[in-house]
Amino acid sequence: MIISRGLFYLQFVPLGYTNNISIMKNSNRGFTLIEILVVMGMLALLATVVLVAINPLRQFAQARNTQREANVTAILDAVGHRLADNRGIFEDAIGDCSSTLPGTATQIDDTTGYDLRPCLVPTYNAELPYDPSEGSKTCVSASCNGAREGYDTAYTLLQNASTSRITVCAPFHQDSDLSGSLPFCLTR
Repeated sequence: MIISRGLFYLQFVPLGYTNNISIMKNSNRGFTLIEILVVMGMLALLATVVLVAINPLRQFAQARNTQREANVTAILDAVGHRLADNRGIFEDAIGDCSSTLPGTATQIDDTTGYDLRPCLVPTYNAELPYDPSEGSKTCVSASCNGAREGYDTAYTLLQNASTSRITVCAPFHQDSDLSGSLPFCLTR
């Protein structure tokens, strides 16, 4: 008769034998190959389900769009503060911001579009924000007019001639990883 107790087996031997009780060690150690493969398969299936549920590409696209919305708001707030400080007039005679705001959607950059940086930096913004995937900034000096210095926010700016309302847009808000997303524009 064999009785199992934990890791040891107790075996009762009939009377008359010199050794009534013998203790045998458990020889069953570790997992079988099949058990390990089944567990690995279950973990792979679980990891696949989690990755599909999280969808990292969509999460990164949403993060870029949130950054774009914050950047557009910061630019529009700085323009509004400049207008408030100058009694509703954006340009000034000093020369750091000598042209009026554009009447059509114009890219905010220092080469082909509207150069907004001298108007806002450093008084209203520490630095002009730019699009996280399409914009660029290579400014090293405070004036950003040295060799190989420049910026392109990849955002657009316009002032409606009849209402004087200012609109800043992020045209690249429409991300290929997010279906149905549209360019983000903010008007004040």
